[in-house]
Amino acid sequence: MSEVKISAEPRTEFGKGGARRTRRAGKVPAVLYGHGEKPKHIALPAREFAAAIRKGGANQLFAIEVSDGTQALALPKAIQRDPIKDTFEHVDLLLVRRGEKVTVEVPVQLTGEAGRDTLIVHDHDTLSVTADATKVPDHLEASIEGAVPGVQVTAADVELPAGVELAADPELPVATVTAAPTAEQLEATLPEIEVAEEEVEAGVGEETAESSEGAEAGEPAAAGGEESAEAKTEA
Repeated sequence: MSEVKISAEPRTEFGKGGARRTRRAGKVPAVLYGHGEKPKHIALPAREFAAAIRKGGANQLFAIEVSDGTQALALPKAIQRDPIKDTFEHVDLLLVRRGEKVTVEVPVQLTGEAGRDTLIVHDHDTLSVTADATKVPDHLEASIEGAVPGVQVTAADVELPAGVELAADPELPVATVTAAPTAEQLEATLPEIEVAEEEVEAGVGEETAESSEGAEAGEPAAAGGEESAEAKTEA
């Protein structure tokens, strides 16, 4: 994966208020740390950072040039997103050196087509691998071509590029091939679903009826109470 050059500015405001002001300015609050150095708080241009992540993935390597003259090579360690706005809230960046080995989580993509009448269950979407910090793959591939029900793809079956080593358990399941339900099996589940829906509707109906009966039963009592009060007044 090629590195992406990105500019940054030192960040002097901290806390939620400072982070909000940084984001309103079109930047992403971030912190650089690692190699025993003191954490450095910076702000990255939001648009450029988002474009790099979309293209290179969560393990995109950044060559960061800070406006105070410092430079750094870093990998995203943790990215916080706003699920509603789909924006980046904060980024932790791990300092790395060329030739240094790092252990990261890399997405796994399934290739090929399984046999007919099968379903694929994705057990794990990423795998932990160790690679040169400047040569972390953006994804890994595992083939399910012609797989039949009962076949399980494990971490050991995933293709690894040269120089990349598996850090996860080789027996870790990545995907499981199961038999797709038949039309008869699907139809058999429909009565159960309909019965469950009828029970829910019946329960709601009973609660409504009980509420109505309670309200009606309360009216005479209230009326009776008024009559008693009137009788006492007259007396």
